[in-house]
Amino acid sequence: MHHFSIVITSIAGSENKILNQIGKECKSKNIPFILIGDKKSPEIVEIEGSKYFNLNKQKELGFKLSESLPENSYCRKNLGYLEAIKNGANIIVETDDDNIPLQNFWNERSLVVEVKGISQKGWVNIYNFFSSKFIWPRGFPLQHIHDPKPETIHFHHAICPIQQGLADREPDVDAVYRMIFNETLYFEACESIAISYPAVCPFNSQNTTWFKPAFPLMYLPVTCSFRMTDIWRSFIAQRILATCGWFTLFSQSTVEQFRNQHNLLHDFNEETDGYKNYSIVIDELTKLSLAEGPENIPSNLKICYKKLIDTGIFKPLELEFVNLWLVDLESLKINLQW
Repeated sequence: MHHFSIVITSIAGSENKILNQIGKECKSKNIPFILIGDKKSPEIVEIEGSKYFNLNKQKELGFKLSESLPENSYCRKNLGYLEAIKNGANIIVETDDDNIPLQNFWNERSLVVEVKGISQKGWVNIYNFFSSKFIWPRGFPLQHIHDPKPETIHFHHAICPIQQGLADREPDVDAVYRMIFNETLYFEACESIAISYPAVCPFNSQNTTWFKPAFPLMYLPVTCSFRMTDIWRSFIAQRILATCGWFTLFSQSTVEQFRNQHNLLHDFNEETDGYKNYSIVIDELTKLSLAEGPENIPSNLKICYKKLIDTGIFKPLELEFVNLWLVDLESLKINLQW
């Protein structure tokens, strides 16, 4: 599996059925499974096939970020990424403790694919390609939910270092959708779709594959809400992918979500910053002058975060976390070429 690793952050204990299922699959397939805990997590979590890191063990990893990341933060997942990279992962798949992998979750992934795609400027509601239902992904601007589905063109050799698998049953949608519709949904088994900036669609951290060339873009920002960290990351990542001529791939469902308990009003409040600023963020990122080529990804990452700090999306402290992330990556001395 090309040094394939799984990374999850969870506050669940050893009794979590989904974590145990993932652990057994990882053990049988010889896939490293890194499980990151937090302040609310048990001190000991025994999941067959996993390597569990409580807060104390995270501090022993030797990463600069491990000394600085706040507790009770989904962004501690960054430490799982770094640990997987340190252990030689070429492909990292992240998911959550409420997603049951389907059989196709374990299939081989390809960095270069022949695929239909979209590259013209504008918002793309990727769910429109996998369902006839009225539905949109979390992170999609509400003023564009009625936009028509764009036409696709054929790409023979699309390099897709970030690949989002969809989730059946309880797809990743925003609080507005859940409060209005609140229904289960199973996506259709359709061909994958690749998009390239300035075409934009949010992707999340629930079921995402990262190939080594895009590892620097995995960083989850700290100084924003839990509901926004992976969404802001997705926009920054897509902007920087364009400087390399790379795509984001969206594929049919590879997990079934049995969603953990949520307070929808709390989710809505955490997403409010997004509803107001999705289009503003894309406009600001688009106007940036970024250097081309994979070797410039780290410097482009800092430029993007600096701009969104100036825009008010992140607090000034965010740049310190970004710098620590890049220092930790540099310390691993990895070759990011595939």
